[in-house]
Amino acid sequence: MVKVIRSTILNAPIEDVWEVIRDFNGHDQWHPAVATSQIERGNPSDMIGCVRRFRLEDGSELREQLLTLSDIEQSLSYCLLDTPIPLFNYVAHCRLFPVTDGDVTFWEWESRFDTPKGQQDQLAEMVGTEIYSAGFDAVRAHMGLEAA
Repeated sequence: MVKVIRSTILNAPIEDVWEVIRDFNGHDQWHPAVATSQIERGNPSDMIGCVRRFRLEDGSELREQLLTLSDIEQSLSYCLLDTPIPLFNYVAHCRLFPVTDGDVTFWEWESRFDTPKGQQDQLAEMVGTEIYSAGFDAVRAHMGLEAA
């Protein structure tokens, strides 16, 4: 099993960052890889168990299910249901922590998944760089923030 962990500091209060991250269907507004997204069956995007179907800029389509969402812990987790990328048993967690020295936010994004033999390093790097690190930079730009 592969484990990927990335983290960053955002120069914004945790409540402001959580407002962006908590919207399970809002990643098409900030992530550069996501072209469109919708929640299936018209369910609310904060309903545990809801499924988002989204299309990437390259035309690929994926489906992910919201597993947990906690406003108290400012965290969420989700899993991949359908993807053309060979990531199996993929479960990801996003968690925000307040950094009281400066009123900034620590954001940790991690996942665990299986891959075909020999593709572990390549897919771990893709997830860490093209999804997580690109997502951090995109949220920063979306919120008009400077790098920490």
